[in-house]
Amino acid sequence: MVSRSTRLRWRRVFRRKQKQVGELGVQAEQNVEQLLIRRFGRLFNVRRFVAGWIALVVLLSIVLVAQFRLLNRSWQTKQPAPGGIYTEGMVGAFTNANPLYAASQADATVSRLVFAGLLKYDDNNKLTGDLAESWSVSKDNLTYRVVLRPDLKWQDGEQLTAEDVVFTFQTAQNPDAKSPLFRSWRGIEVSAKDERTVLFTLSTAFAPFPHSLTTGIVPKHLLEKIPVSELRSATFNTDEPVGSGPFAWSSVEVASNSYQYREQRIGLTPSEQYYAGKPKLDGFVVRTYQEQSQMLDDFRSQKLSAIVGLETIPDELRDLDDIRTYDTILAAQVAAFFKTDSPLLTDAGVRQALVRSVDVPKLVNELHDPVRLSDSPLLKGQVGYDSSITQLKYNLSTAEKLLGQKGWKMAQDGVRQKGKTRLQLKLVAQSTPRFSMLAAELEKSWRAIGVDVSVSLLSDAEIKTVIRDRNYDILLYGISIGADPDVFPYWHSTQKDPRSGLRLNFSDYSSAVADSSLEAGRSRSDPVLRAAKYKPFLTQWQQDAPALVLYQPKFAYMTNTPLFGFDAKEINTATDRLNSAANWEIEQTLQPKP
Repeated sequence: MVSRSTRLRWRRVFRRKQKQVGELGVQAEQNVEQLLIRRFGRLFNVRRFVAGWIALVVLLSIVLVAQFRLLNRSWQTKQPAPGGIYTEGMVGAFTNANPLYAASQADATVSRLVFAGLLKYDDNNKLTGDLAESWSVSKDNLTYRVVLRPDLKWQDGEQLTAEDVVFTFQTAQNPDAKSPLFRSWRGIEVSAKDERTVLFTLSTAFAPFPHSLTTGIVPKHLLEKIPVSELRSATFNTDEPVGSGPFAWSSVEVASNSYQYREQRIGLTPSEQYYAGKPKLDGFVVRTYQEQSQMLDDFRSQKLSAIVGLETIPDELRDLDDIRTYDTILAAQVAAFFKTDSPLLTDAGVRQALVRSVDVPKLVNELHDPVRLSDSPLLKGQVGYDSSITQLKYNLSTAEKLLGQKGWKMAQDGVRQKGKTRLQLKLVAQSTPRFSMLAAELEKSWRAIGVDVSVSLLSDAEIKTVIRDRNYDILLYGISIGADPDVFPYWHSTQKDPRSGLRLNFSDYSSAVADSSLEAGRSRSDPVLRAAKYKPFLTQWQQDAPALVLYQPKFAYMTNTPLFGFDAKEINTATDRLNSAANWEIEQTLQPKP
């Protein structure tokens, strides 16, 4: 038990401690008031001093950051880098990737990316090897020998050999395959000399033949068991194509069931088996649209990397800061074809008057696009083009005189007539902004010399019917000529016959001199001799004036991003933009300056 004295001692100690705590609290309160509260006023008095120091620190930080960035730019630069998904948009629909059947813009795009040909075009539009390591022609110009690159592979890992090449073109030659290439390959013998060598034997010399070797090669091991008559609709073409091109098939999807808003997305991945190495892009997507307006909306909202197939660049896109345009000339030609067997156009003098009454340079200048003037059935720079034998020059007084000499007198209403026959012609053209403008200007020019021209602007489907039936006097139209100057399909008399197939002689032009010259020119491989053989054709064409040639159109290509590796100066078709797609780059990284 604790004694009473002990309890009293504990109580005194407790009270003493309690008193000490109270004194310490009072002392703390006095110190806080003296050392902190009373000094707030002093801190407020030096606020401008503190603010000045803070502003100085911020300013120094900004200067240091800016200096660092400027220093980076002085020794670093943005350089193209691999990676990124590239998406192209186009109006139309995808139906078939097989190069034996690809027809639409979307078909041709996918086909070119998935399938490689023996040859392709370089940035200067010259033929170069693709799957082919080399090619040569015999002394008689009848046999072409093509040697494949070693160790070529299909995208499924199988070996690609000469047998695949033979299978491709023999299938095209089979009428049961119903390939659009059938007529082009008739009468050509294709055989494999060994695993890497293919021989093409022609019945007659044909200088442009190597240009036919850009067609994509298809795999024999995947298609040989499919009946030829069923090949066009095989699932291989749309669900699981396997090629040897830079990109491999990944997927296809439809974004909407509504026809108006139906959109297809075809996804492609870089091929590990591509002979030139894996492409630099991480992927390539082809998107198709039914409506151009929808495609333009997606382009403006950055959903597309590029758009393809526009005739001209829309005004609403021209001033956008991020848009880049590539002015690549097409090896093609826009012309007004005169149907030479129309009753009012059988006389060459009338056709000459139509040619001389149009100031072509002035007309083309109004297009406000970097197109290239044409003045001959051959393109400038092609073998055979002769600047001394070109289209008749603009001369309004000569045009009026020619019509007068042919008996066409000016009537009171400003339209010429001969007897009771009035000089009235029907011009048809595609219903596009550019062709509409060209047709209106041509109508105005010909009206000035007393020719009454009625203009019909038609849809693509309608104009194909009109061309087939030759239901026009003048056809304003564009033709693809290509890198080789063989214009036989457009000006040889056999090509106006309905039995000729495509029937591309839109003027129904017939001349024994021109026929002989065109035949001789396409059978010579020597450029100098070939040019000499084309001269009679050029001279006769100039005098017969079966058409008014206007210009070479450009390929309107727009992107939302810098596109590195696309350097083509001239291409034959829009699909040829893809010849260098394996080397395209859209990403950029900072790298030290060299």
